[in-house]
Amino acid sequence: MIRDNSITQAIFNYYPQCPRPDHVLGLKAHTDGSIITVNFTDVEGLQLEKNGVWYNVPIISNALVINIGDVMEILSNGFFKSLVHRVVTNAEKERLSLVLVYTLELETQLEPVLELVDDKRHARYMKIKLNDYIEKYHDTYATGTLAIDGVKI
Repeated sequence: MIRDNSITQAIFNYYPQCPRPDHVLGLKAHTDGSIITVNFTDVEGLQLEKNGVWYNVPIISNALVINIGDVMEILSNGFFKSLVHRVVTNAEKERLSLVLVYTLELETQLEPVLELVDDKRHARYMKIKLNDYIEKYHDTYATGTLAIDGVKI
């Protein structure tokens, strides 16, 4: 589904050293509105949420962290889950990350892949154009809710 007009964004994030990391988040909890997101950094700070508990993503030298995004969750009919994550600040070190976000053409109709839907496993997500989903994603990001929850059937 990735074609010539698909979107790739490169984002550099800078989180300065913070004397009060217990009071300041680097980036609030969210999912990614992408197919996948590739992260590269050499300083801890990325955390994943599972069942209300936050877990630190360990740093492995020269390794990439791959996040599944909302678009992949929709296409896979929920087989792959978009991860809720955040970035916390660090008292000792500044943090720089390079994030590559991959998604489809904006006019793409998002829906579960037909081969993953049958009488036993119904579609779990409604049809929506990617550009409409991205608009919903940005609207809900400001409120702290997750856009993916708004397209579940």
